[in-house]
Amino acid sequence: MTGIKTTGQKKMMFFSGRAHPSLAEEVAGQLGVGVVPTKAFDFANGEIYVRFQESARGADCFLMQSHTAPINKWIMEQLIMVDALKRASARSITVIVPFYGYARQDKKHRGREPISARLVADLLRTAGADRILTIDLHTDQIQGFFDGPVDHLFALPVLTDYVGGKVDRSKLTVVSPDAGRVRVADRWCDRLGAPLAIVHKRRDPDVANQVTVHEVVGDVRGRVCVLVDDMVDTGGTICAAADALFEGGAEDVIVAATHGVLSGPATDRLKNSNVSEFIFTDTLPTPSEADVDKITVLSMAPTIARAVREVFEDGSVTSLFDEQA
Repeated sequence: MTGIKTTGQKKMMFFSGRAHPSLAEEVAGQLGVGVVPTKAFDFANGEIYVRFQESARGADCFLMQSHTAPINKWIMEQLIMVDALKRASARSITVIVPFYGYARQDKKHRGREPISARLVADLLRTAGADRILTIDLHTDQIQGFFDGPVDHLFALPVLTDYVGGKVDRSKLTVVSPDAGRVRVADRWCDRLGAPLAIVHKRRDPDVANQVTVHEVVGDVRGRVCVLVDDMVDTGGTICAAADALFEGGAEDVIVAATHGVLSGPATDRLKNSNVSEFIFTDTLPTPSEADVDKITVLSMAPTIARAVREVFEDGSVTSLFDEQA
């Protein structure tokens, strides 16, 4: 299958870095194109070389790279690929970033700290990107960091359709793992018609150096609780929240998150938790060591492909937002 698709006088080309090729292949298949053949390798000193095997002159180019570990390497590779497309006279360059690296560094908490999420946006723009397409940013404000269009897609419909189709909705309670995720959890409640609970974290005044204790705000006794978040990294927060729900009398706990980062001790924590199922999307590749029976991975390829098609055909990506809000 060729990596080129034409519509009238327009030409689409789909490219992928090496971070998550399986997702790129699935998206390309949904679009009816192939991934453009690319020669990419690392030199002995770690420098990255990239060369595309087909001409990109005059094409609307879509370049996918998810910022997985080792995150700095894959961001740099994406920047190099964008630069190569710009110098190859691409008509437009849209970078598809299913998981946006450094998104948690979106503001200064203290003096002399960087705003790294803004830096990533600046680097992409300087390299030559015209547009960013991404999924479930850690905070909405990151959209304003990029001087150009940002198409912010949501995994909510994919996740809620799966959960709603397997759980008795009359017993379901949506739970936010902290106060910062309440807005996301509230969207889940609207789609599933379920009540909301919150796991409140606070310092324990009776124990020295005890960072937090967890209190459940809301009725979870005898309920099937779905803990929702944008990502699970080391798993500490989400597993502690699940423990608090079980202590509060929850019948079962399911975790649903868009991005399964799964760093460090995450795999062991997931295996040893009482959570019955962890549901992620494939915005990131699942680490090989995370071969856990209770992990379910849902595909975002159809959603990404629809957004790419709307961009290429000058359609309305907002129509996808309206459906997913």
